Amino acid sequence: MKLMSVLLPFQREVGRDFKTRKRSVTYLFISDLHLSPEHPRLVRGFLDLLDSYKDRNTQLYILGDWFNAWIGDDFTAPWLDEIINALQEFNQAGNQIYFQVGNRDFALGQKFLDKFNGHLLQDIDHLTIGAYHIRLEHGDLLCTDDVSYQKFRKIIRNPLLLGFLKNLPLSFRQKIANGFRKKSAETKQVKSYDIMDVNADAVEFALKDADVLIHGHTHRPEIHQLQDKQRIVLGDWREHEAQILEIDPKQKNVKLELKTWAY
Repeated sequence: MKLMSVLLPFQREVGRDFKTRKRSVTYLFISDLHLSPEHPRLVRGFLDLLDSYKDRNTQLYILGDWFNAWIGDDFTAPWLDEIINALQEFNQAGNQIYFQVGNRDFALGQKFLDKFNGHLLQDIDHLTIGAYHIRLEHGDLLCTDDVSYQKFRKIIRNPLLLGFLKNLPLSFRQKIANGFRKKSAETKQVKSYDIMDVNADAVEFALKDADVLIHGHTHRPEIHQLQDKQRIVLGDWREHEAQILEIDPKQKNVKLELKTWAY
C-alpha cells in the first residue's frame, strides 16, 4: 500500500498543545467507501488502511457512505464480521473511530459502533486541530439545488419512519434498500452534473463558523481555496485507489493535503 501527496495548497502553524503531547495524534478523514460483499477489493483496501494506521495513534473520521447500503445494526454477514474484528483491533491499539452517516448508510447507529467503541457524530459536527476550526459533514445537505433529493431526505430521515423501517424483517429491509439503490442510479442518469454538486451559498453559510469544511458525497475530490478558508472534498473509493485526508499535527506546520490511498 502507498500514500502519494496530490495537492498541498495550504499550511498553518499549530498551537502549543499538540507540540507538548508525548504522543501526537494522526487525524484521518475518509468517506464514500461504499463497502459491500460485491466489491471485496474495496473491503480489503479499508482493512489495509486500518492496519497501516494502527500504530499511529489515529483518530479515524468516516464521513458517510461507509457502506453501499445499511439495513440495520442487527445485520450480520461474514464479510462484515471481518471488518468488525479489524476495527476492534484498531481500537484496542489505542485508536479512535468516529462515524457520520451518509445518504447510503443513514440507518447505521450507535448499536453497531458499540461493537468496536466507535462514536456517532452529528449530521453536522465540529473539530478543532491546532489553529483550524473544522466543520464536518457528509455533504448531501450542501447540494441544495437537488430539490427532489432534499425532499426525499427529509422524509426518509424522519425519526418515526426510520424507527418503523428498523423494525421490519431484515429480508424486507433488504428489498427496500435494493429499491432505493436502483431508483438512485436511474435518477442520476437524468440529473444534470451541476445539480448534484454543492451550492455556493450553502458552502458560504457552512463556513461562517469554521475555517475548513471537510465533506464527501459528491465524488469530486479537491481542495478549494475560498479566500482565507478551505473546502476539502474527500474522494469516493474506486477500484484501485481513493483520495483521503491526513492531518498530522506533530509537525511545526499542519498541512492540509489530499493523499492517494492505493490498494
